[in-house]
Amino acid sequence: MAVRQALGRGLQLGRALLLRFTAKPGPTYGWGRPERPGPAAGWGRGERPGQAAGPGAEPRRLGLGLPGRYRFFRQSVAGLAARLQRQFVGRPRGGAGPCGRAVFLTFGLGLGLIEEKQAEGRRAASACEEIQAVFTQKNKLLPDPLDARRWQGFRLEEYLIGKSIGKGCSAAVYEATMPVLPQNQQVAGSIGLLPGRGPEIIPRGEEEQAPLAPAFPLAIKMMWNISAGSSSEAIFSTMSQELVPASRVALAGEYGAVAHRSKGGPKQLAAHPNVIRVFRAFTSSVPLLPGALLDYPDVLPPRLHPEGLGHGRTLFLVMKNRGPVALSASYSCTLRQYLHGNSPSPRLATVMTLQLLEGVAHLVQQGVAHRDLKSDNVLVEPDADGCPWLVITDFGCCLADERVGLQLPFTSWYVDRGGNGCLMAPEVSTACPGPRAVIDYSKADAWAVGALAYEIFGLPNPFYGQGRARLESRSYQEAQLPALPESVPPEARQLVRSLLQRDASKRPSARVAANLLHLSLWGERTLALKDLKPDKMIGWLLQQSAATLLANRLAEKNCVETRMKMLFLANLEYEALSQAALLLCSWRAAL
Repeated sequence: MAVRQALGRGLQLGRALLLRFTAKPGPTYGWGRPERPGPAAGWGRGERPGQAAGPGAEPRRLGLGLPGRYRFFRQSVAGLAARLQRQFVGRPRGGAGPCGRAVFLTFGLGLGLIEEKQAEGRRAASACEEIQAVFTQKNKLLPDPLDARRWQGFRLEEYLIGKSIGKGCSAAVYEATMPVLPQNQQVAGSIGLLPGRGPEIIPRGEEEQAPLAPAFPLAIKMMWNISAGSSSEAIFSTMSQELVPASRVALAGEYGAVAHRSKGGPKQLAAHPNVIRVFRAFTSSVPLLPGALLDYPDVLPPRLHPEGLGHGRTLFLVMKNRGPVALSASYSCTLRQYLHGNSPSPRLATVMTLQLLEGVAHLVQQGVAHRDLKSDNVLVEPDADGCPWLVITDFGCCLADERVGLQLPFTSWYVDRGGNGCLMAPEVSTACPGPRAVIDYSKADAWAVGALAYEIFGLPNPFYGQGRARLESRSYQEAQLPALPESVPPEARQLVRSLLQRDASKRPSARVAANLLHLSLWGERTLALKDLKPDKMIGWLLQQSAATLLANRLAEKNCVETRMKMLFLANLEYEALSQAALLLCSWRAAL
């Protein structure tokens, strides 16, 4: 009992002294009730045992976090007293002498000081949760164009197919629409294109002759089927990675019946504005589409091309056509095409890099690794002011296995490590197979974003090309990385180098990296303080929340920066935000 009383008294004194000399009681942030101290030492009835300092966060050593060796102390004063008494006094049921009580009083005093700091962190985490809840509702994606026709769009014959808008190493993409949609029915009838016998196709050269040009809000991706066979089950199984970004409705048709029979399927990715969304997925016979005999004759089935090697049936994916339809353009472009014709300013390039990090952070949070990030697999959609919005696409090489998550067992060289070996993170490219070998992909896509940042900021990608100038992820040294231009913000330059660190344990996660750029872009001098306290950070977040809500309400079309702020606030987590703030402050202090 004496130990328990000494600890409780020390904790009371610690909290009282800290409040007395700082003269700054715990604030209320306007997003919820102020935290009420618990009885005596601040624990017990006022708090659930083992509650973490942030949403879904483990208690780790952060700026204001409680050190791991004191975690048991969070349970109760009585538990701590019993443990200390057994360890240091050796009398489980007896009391401690005067010397022992003094030691425990001093120890409790120190822990009381720590707890008051921890209480600030808990209040800040609670405020972050409140802000996140508000913007999660505001940040919901618009419904897909086929939502009104939930049980339609699962047959190729229902679509009007236009011209080719892209071709990769495993698929061809065409613009498309459904003539039965109200905005296209009259147009389709006027030019004699109505669904019926098969997928309607506008022949090349006849677009100019049509009295009205139909809008193509959709894009159809036709996979090339060389080895998957011709049954729907085999096609869905072999190409299951392509279905990871598919919506539930997209998989409710033919795939739903196949998955029910096979009792399996890929991990499904939640929607995100920086990740492509598949609206429909189905199999159908391979048609002879415009340009097929010239662009990809070898992958056609023999019935369409005598020398073709493809099967007669394949997978089709329906997505949004990301082109600026209002400008009568087909597909906007990929990131590589955009950078070929545009030179974004340093601030815009930073925002573009931030978008990729937001998309990758979402993938990691969902337990998915893209494993093929490159400028050809990122689509660009300009906003009303021409500012690019980036969308990660092409999940054919992704890791999306519920059983292994982001830790892939690498038992032999036959295990698929992903595509694009040039932008393969060092921990992946240098991995050696073995009975217990595992490749951790949790930071591999973030490394690829660091490499892509060179292209976005106007320099050649150092991991492409030939000769001595090219770096290889297997063997490069960080000192060999080219310097980014001085016009690039110093925080962005430092972040790119950090993302490209060979040691993944020293590399920031995609979420921390994204938060760091958010703070750098919007925080200005507010967060440049050496002594950054939680209440100042929350005050700044509340200001950003109010301004972003107002901008979202007043603007007819959100600009890219407003959308990014809403995305930042919708994914707000105090622990990751604290890590980013501490890292940013350390970088600024070193400048």
